Amino acid sequence: MAAKYTFQLVSDDRRRPLPHKLLLALQPNESARHIALKLLGWLLFWRERIQVETEVPDDSIPFVPDVCVLGYDLRPQLWLECGDCGTAKLHKVSVKCQEAEIWCLKRSPAEAEGLLQQMAKDELRRGRFGVIAFDPQFFDEVTELLRERNTLHWFRGGLGGEPGIEEPLLQFELNGLWFETSFQVWRY
Repeated sequence: MAAKYTFQLVSDDRRRPLPHKLLLALQPNESARHIALKLLGWLLFWRERIQVETEVPDDSIPFVPDVCVLGYDLRPQLWLECGDCGTAKLHKVSVKCQEAEIWCLKRSPAEAEGLLQQMAKDELRRGRFGVIAFDPQFFDEVTELLRERNTLHWFRGGLGGEPGIEEPLLQFELNGLWFETSFQVWRY
């Protein structure tokens, strides 16, 4: 399995003027599924200063987010957890990063619903989290297409409720294969 995945990027979406290239490194104990979730999260939440696997310069935050945006004050504004994530970690992140949007990305609705049930059982504070689940067939196909060198052409996408996007939607081409899919979003 590749240790690094590079993506040559093109964007037709004026709201997402993606950089020319993205590099995602496979961390210890990660799989291609984790890379696919980080890629989808990075694309879906793209904004200036978005970073992957970056240290948060605050000693009181002992975690490294999968994807994040740091404000000019170097405090997290956006924190994405991709794949497995325990509720104890989510609770600590929500306490330490009070101003951040916190999102969890899951491969399937079943995985998302399991996390939401655990969050309710552990009584995590409501109004702090978002959970996104992809269609598992779509997600598995994207994961299988990943290579060390990839091309990605972004057309449009968003969480829904954004200008021009009524429902959660992704449209892109990865390594010559077209994808158009919706996904599910929960707020907790």
